[in-house]
Amino acid sequence: MKKTIRISVGALAQSVLCSGDLSSGFLGSTRPGDGIVAHRKIQNSREGEYNREVSVSLSAEIQDFLLEVNGRIDGVIHLHDRVIIEEIKTTHQSLDHFEKVDNPLHWGQLKIYAHIYSVQEGLDEIEAQLTYYQLDSGGIKEIRRRFTRDELEGFFQKACERYIAQIADFEAWCSLRDESIQQLTFPYAEYRPGQRKMATEVYRSIQDDGQLIIQGATGIGKTMAVLFPAIKAIGEGHAEKLFYLTARTTGRAIAEKSLDEMREKGLRLRSVTLTAKDKTCFRPDAACSPEECEFARGYYDRFETSLDAFLKQDAFTREVIENTAKQYTLCPFESSLDLSLWADCIICDYNYVFDPKVYLRRFFLEKDGEYVFLVDEAHNLIDRARDMFSAEIEKKIVLEKRRPLKEELPEIHKSAGKINSWLLGASKRCIETGGFLAEKEDPSDLYPLLKNFLTITDRWLSLNIKKPYREGLSDLYFSIKDFMRISEQYDESYTTMFVKARKDFRVKLFCMDPSTHLERVLKRCKSAVFFSATMTPAHYFMKILGCDESTHNLVIYSPFPNENLCILLANRISTFYRQRGKTKTDVTRMINAVVKQKQGNYLIFFPSYEYMNMVHDLFKEKNPETKTIIQTFGLKEDERDRFLQTFTHENPETLVGFVVMGGIFGEGIDLLGDRLSGAVIVGVGLPAISPERELIRDYFTNKSQAGFEYAYIYPGMNRVLQAAGRVIRSENDRGVVLLIDQRFSNYQYKTLFPEEWHPFHVQNETGLTNILEEFWNHPPL
Repeated sequence: MKKTIRISVGALAQSVLCSGDLSSGFLGSTRPGDGIVAHRKIQNSREGEYNREVSVSLSAEIQDFLLEVNGRIDGVIHLHDRVIIEEIKTTHQSLDHFEKVDNPLHWGQLKIYAHIYSVQEGLDEIEAQLTYYQLDSGGIKEIRRRFTRDELEGFFQKACERYIAQIADFEAWCSLRDESIQQLTFPYAEYRPGQRKMATEVYRSIQDDGQLIIQGATGIGKTMAVLFPAIKAIGEGHAEKLFYLTARTTGRAIAEKSLDEMREKGLRLRSVTLTAKDKTCFRPDAACSPEECEFARGYYDRFETSLDAFLKQDAFTREVIENTAKQYTLCPFESSLDLSLWADCIICDYNYVFDPKVYLRRFFLEKDGEYVFLVDEAHNLIDRARDMFSAEIEKKIVLEKRRPLKEELPEIHKSAGKINSWLLGASKRCIETGGFLAEKEDPSDLYPLLKNFLTITDRWLSLNIKKPYREGLSDLYFSIKDFMRISEQYDESYTTMFVKARKDFRVKLFCMDPSTHLERVLKRCKSAVFFSATMTPAHYFMKILGCDESTHNLVIYSPFPNENLCILLANRISTFYRQRGKTKTDVTRMINAVVKQKQGNYLIFFPSYEYMNMVHDLFKEKNPETKTIIQTFGLKEDERDRFLQTFTHENPETLVGFVVMGGIFGEGIDLLGDRLSGAVIVGVGLPAISPERELIRDYFTNKSQAGFEYAYIYPGMNRVLQAAGRVIRSENDRGVVLLIDQRFSNYQYKTLFPEEWHPFHVQNETGLTNILEEFWNHPPL
């Protein structure tokens, strides 16, 4: 029995006929709706015997496979002496371009259709016509060619053989991969407590096409506990591809390390790490076009040649991709995307799956697959999703990008001016209400102005004329395009914000509740696993992440001895904004009592930079001999690493780091053993009051009477718990956590504490010192 493979004509052409440059600059952005309208317009204009949307299918036996190729021809024209098949394409480019330059994909697709139809109808010759419709002008260009059955058969056979060669290689890889997976054992000598249960639940969830939310305590090995069973599920045929989604570079590094550890035990599994384009680009000074960038010029011709070199390795990390891309003069970002088709596991940021503006269309646009989403540090997805499903336009940016267009592009200049006038009118209304205005209705009267701007700007950008203002105009174009894309999703979960701040004004389509939008995205996969050390309370995450009612919740408690972590609660000190000046001395004394009791490294967490700087200055004044380091705003990745490198085992003196909760030091860092002796958490971590937060609060108050919880308490306490989780990272760690805020004694906060927490209440420095002395001087046996 030959294995049957089914593929559409378009997919077959795309798989084997790509050649030439990566792009020819800006190609325009045809919307599916525009293409459908153009198709119908041309089809309706045809006279005589014309059949539209003609279904065709043909099978070909190649090697051990039966390839079924099917599709629908846009139109078949029957004349008295011949038959013409028609393929309709829409474009923003000049029609003369297609007269001069053949598009190999367009002609390849048409020739495959021509072959199938000629076989079905027994034709020795057939005419094939590419009909291009220019969306801006309505112009039409018809390019017709005659083909014999023999030359079409040769073309079709060669295309099928190339595709089957790819399939055969992939099948051989899958066989090798699955055999290694079936023989794979857990890569460590034993499971940590709770790790086996977590792995079992992940496997069961994938097997049952389910959704799973896991709160797993810090240090149990969550990454391995989800990857190992997910890979086992691939080997058993329960999954086709894994998407390991993480917001931080550290998360990607841990996933890569976990896969490498399994490879050391014999696993054969291909993984690719997707790195943001701006971080991996070899020519940031050049446009992404073959005219300016040698890594785009001839890309497809060289990528096919490079594939063997890439596939000699199983881990397509950033380093591997960049090294091989340089060797073959390839765009590294596009190489990573093309390699994702060959990968079993894709390690990437959330936006490659969830963001409607940049998600991986090659996997999710036309059909859903047997995909598994593994969402790392899933508590971060909520605010990220709000950003992904929101969009804004700034008046200042419109004016800035419009200014240089006046002389050379008057039509675009005028169109941008109409947008600016609308924003000016909205700004005046906003000023009348104190600088902020929120409306439930979307700004529908703005949309026609934006659409007109996109249409005429699209037309000019498609000409690919190099001008000093081109990049700025392109940025504005895509910003407005994103705004219009988000406008299509506008529903009751949105509000329109008008904000006047200093000399600028912005209008924002703000998504307060991303749950329905995330729910739609989750339909793209067969199973989703959300995991983090802080997924409390479960009902909040289940609701806001768009999970279905059958979603299972799993809590894995800390496997480490409770007596290794000393939790202290100073609940007589207020950290309310208006009280901070009065209580900063009390806060400083408590911090001093913690760091003086034992030499070591400490992190002090604050809800804001302003508060952090206030207490740090006072602490230094009182303790000039104590070494401190303080987080500055906007730290880059290398600066963050240098900050953490100061927290070493060998520090000859106490080091106190002052950092902000919820930032880059609040989660995703491992300071094992003596690298961190304790943490002081000042405040309950509530997000700063802002128009967006207040809108979230009002929305959920009306929807579920839990507005303050959804907007402030739950996000804040997750920051607190993440910060506390930095202290105990292994079974040998011992450390202290001091919580400073009177609100920690309130029911709605303390019910969110982990079950294993049993905090000591301290009323003053003396009580705190006594408890710490007992903890440090009398370790458990």
